[in-house]
Amino acid sequence: KSYPAKGYFKCRACSNPLYSAQSKFDSGCGWPAFDKCYKGSIVTEIDDSILPRRIEIMCANCGGHLGHVFQGERFTKTNERHCVNSISVKYDGGNHTADEVSIAP
Repeated sequence: KSYPAKGYFKCRACSNPLYSAQSKFDSGCGWPAFDKCYKGSIVTEIDDSILPRRIEIMCANCGGHLGHVFQGERFTKTNERHCVNSISVKYDGGNHTADEVSIAP
């Protein structure tokens, strides 16, 4: 498990910046977990096919599937866990500055 102090995570397919390294946390689920994303970097679709409800997250630039967001688990102040498929993101040790937001309405 990697929890870098700086840098960001980007879409493996198109290099769109998605998450700051600071937004990554250990949720204990085994998948990379983040509690907020860069504003405008992710689009969502509600998945009501199973319970609890999941929110599918996709790269806003290329539409690639990233994973799902789970709400209400109280791991962080945003009360969101972006459960991201590790194959869909790549760490970049460079700098990226953008506003970070939760996706909750």
